[in-house]
Amino acid sequence: MAFSRRDVLKGSTAFAVGTIFASPLRAAVPPPDPITPALIEAAKKEGKVVFYTAMDLQFAEHLGKAFEQKFPGISVRVERSGAERVFQRVGQEYKSNIHAVDVVNTADQSHVIVWKREGWLAPYLPEEVAKYYDKKYYDPDGLALTTRVLVSAFGINTNLLKMEDAPKSFAELLDPKWKGKMVKAHPAYSGTIMNATFEIARELGWGYFEKLAKQNVLQVQSATDVPKRIALGERAIMIDGASYLVIRGKESGQPVDVIYPSEGTPVATSPSVVMIGAPSPSAARLFQNWMHAREGQQMLVDYARQYSPHSQTVEKPGVRKLADIKLMDEDPEGVEKGAEEVKRRYSEYFKV
Repeated sequence: MAFSRRDVLKGSTAFAVGTIFASPLRAAVPPPDPITPALIEAAKKEGKVVFYTAMDLQFAEHLGKAFEQKFPGISVRVERSGAERVFQRVGQEYKSNIHAVDVVNTADQSHVIVWKREGWLAPYLPEEVAKYYDKKYYDPDGLALTTRVLVSAFGINTNLLKMEDAPKSFAELLDPKWKGKMVKAHPAYSGTIMNATFEIARELGWGYFEKLAKQNVLQVQSATDVPKRIALGERAIMIDGASYLVIRGKESGQPVDVIYPSEGTPVATSPSVVMIGAPSPSAARLFQNWMHAREGQQMLVDYARQYSPHSQTVEKPGVRKLADIKLMDEDPEGVEKGAEEVKRRYSEYFKV
């Protein structure tokens, strides 16, 4: 079933959204909520959490298993897809009055704008989020929390290309010598890539992509697919994608490395939400709370190699700190308004 952002907005009340975590329709701000014996007991009676996520499947399942070990008797059913597919699925279900999911994680903050406007999100503010997160990382109404910060840098296969010879900027990717040697993911599938493509087009102009399309760039779906292609040696250069998987690959001995482009590296913050009408509301809140507490967030840093908004997490050595990366500006409102245009123009240039 074809389903776009435009579809999900049909019949919605139209009003301007000033920032991703602000709305003129303010809900009652929930008090910060700790994990209590009463919450655990209520969650155990429900017995399960359904988790739709854009995380890579390996980490999402690892996270789910860690939660199950921490809270025996509560199972986690992980259903993983690209963020754009997750967004479509939630829209289809809620427009049909189907409430099958408890917690949703996406890689695109603009999805929260739509879900919040539709009234599909349940307020819930974990205690550690209120205490240890900068306010820019959570909705003041407790309707969405930033789970992870994703950067979309270049990656290379070091068997095919030496670091000193590799391109260090988007401009260099247009050199004819890189024709047929690059791979990029598609913004119609991945929220990370939607944001990356939007940011690159905003900074460099759509004319840049028109030129890049002539470079015979291999197209894949997900941000998690791109690192696999360079690790296998199918292409030498990753234009965008899940940089954390390149870091994990390098640490495990794969011939890959990361390059942060001189013009700036695209960034996307990845929010999680508890859904209104969740079939297991207590288990949903327990999972949301634990995932954003230091235990879950340190796992994000140590195992997934992603950036955490939790101020008490400790970065492992050997990874560039987020503050030391020149980042492009994230613009959820711009993405929410322009996503369909991004998909259309991208497909037009790359014929996909």
